[in-house]
Amino acid sequence: MRAITITEPGQADVLVEADVPDPALSDGEVLVEVVSAGVNRADVQQRMGYYPPPPGASELLGLEVSGRIAELGPGTEDSGWQVGDEVCALLAGGGYAELVAVPVGQLLPIPAGVSLADAGGIPEVACTVWSNLVNQAGLSEGETVLLHGGSSGIGTMAIQVAKALGARVAVTAGSADKLEACRELGADILINYKEQDFVEELKAATDSHGADVILDVVGAKYLARNVDALADGGRLVVIGLLGGRKAELDLGKLLPKRASVAATSLRSRPLEDKARIVREVRETVWPWIEEGRVRTVISSRHPLAEAAAAHREMEESGHIGKILLEVTTS
Repeated sequence: MRAITITEPGQADVLVEADVPDPALSDGEVLVEVVSAGVNRADVQQRMGYYPPPPGASELLGLEVSGRIAELGPGTEDSGWQVGDEVCALLAGGGYAELVAVPVGQLLPIPAGVSLADAGGIPEVACTVWSNLVNQAGLSEGETVLLHGGSSGIGTMAIQVAKALGARVAVTAGSADKLEACRELGADILINYKEQDFVEELKAATDSHGADVILDVVGAKYLARNVDALADGGRLVVIGLLGGRKAELDLGKLLPKRASVAATSLRSRPLEDKARIVREVRETVWPWIEEGRVRTVISSRHPLAEAAAAHREMEESGHIGKILLEVTTS
């Protein structure tokens, strides 16, 4: 099969299309012929050598795909899935390829009203948002959530899921166009992090209450200010390290607020945990998509062979929503 390989850790031009062996199916896996693959920040980090796949996962990039089931592996014959079914899937790796092996518990049907190609950009962001905003942070109706990177793939999904949960949504983004896109998706408080202090702006907009939940992709650079922005009983969930890994945490600021800080990763979770998250997303988020309360936001599409261009677009940070790779025709 054709797939994108990494010649050595480095810049985007180390991504090269090549012939590689087809994936072998293990117990509980199905083979999916890929139509579309989502591009994620984690892929860029892996390409640069900073985010290796978990043990046993494919060395190829790609954490989400859409396509058609090409083969049922051992132990999946009674799963309810059939060869030819159109699906999308959450992966630990392997999506930048014509074929990918998928644990059967990580398959999802294509939501009604969503094209097969567009569905390649849903599983990773939907499962990330659900597992962190709901499972980890327990975001509930009436609470205020602050989303850093509101115009990203995760951000655009998180805005809509948070609104569906009945939360008030604050976002940070770096341009007027990005903030307007966030507003159109339902964001209530818009903060340009290049021109405004998000702690001050959030406190002003919430009568000094702050954020009950913060979903952060920046990490060390924002840690102290995120703690300052938390409300009493607030929950900070860190899911990315774009601003570094290490920072000083002032526990003296957390104690009086009875606040908490968590750091999570979806990719390295056990299979049974991922299957549970996928099941919950199918039960709750999929109906919201089919009702039109949550929609996919696609920034651009690139042929598989032009994965390097897709990564450059991701690193330039001008996109709004998801960047997709078109692998085969839908």
